[in-house]
Amino acid sequence: LLDPLDIKDLVVTLDALHTQKDTARYIVEEKKADYLFTVKDNQSTLKQDIEDLGLVSFPPQHQTIDKRHGRLEIRQVWTSTDLNQYLEFPHVGQAFCIHRKATSLKTKKVTEETVLGITSLSPHKADPARILHLNRGHWSIENSLHYVRDVTFREDHSTIRTSHAPRVFATLKNGIISILHLLGKTAITKSLRTMSYKPHLALKILRL
Repeated sequence: LLDPLDIKDLVVTLDALHTQKDTARYIVEEKKADYLFTVKDNQSTLKQDIEDLGLVSFPPQHQTIDKRHGRLEIRQVWTSTDLNQYLEFPHVGQAFCIHRKATSLKTKKVTEETVLGITSLSPHKADPARILHLNRGHWSIENSLHYVRDVTFREDHSTIRTSHAPRVFATLKNGIISILHLLGKTAITKSLRTMSYKPHLALKILRL
């Protein structure tokens, strides 16, 4: 997917499935870009090494507080270069830990999550504030695109799995979501339901 793209000097953010040594080498050495990976159980040794730093026992290096969508969200981030010479992972610039705490303003229910990761970006290129910003940018894409595909279009339940069909259908879904976003539609499910009742609206949007 990245082969035809000019991503020199850009940052590629990927979730844990793609946290692989060959991917890291490819991004840095061949595409001349940087990576920011989430680390989970598929890289259990790497995950344990970052956990052993005990970063959350120190005051956070940067924090944001947001009030939106009926929730109060606090995000804290810690970074460290202590593992750079120890980890057997290509081009590591620093490891990081992000803690998210969300409180429902209505029910007072609290949810918390801790995310670990690594990046090829050195502290000179990315301070804790930028690490948090890049991570949030990744999940904003996840929430606005992939979540809609998984939930609204029930992509995980699709039986279309052979040849080029999955890629074609994914492209069509991305196109539909992008068009609705450009039109300012945030309630994708409601918009799709309206279009199904009044297909002439869909044709009008496409200028057909």
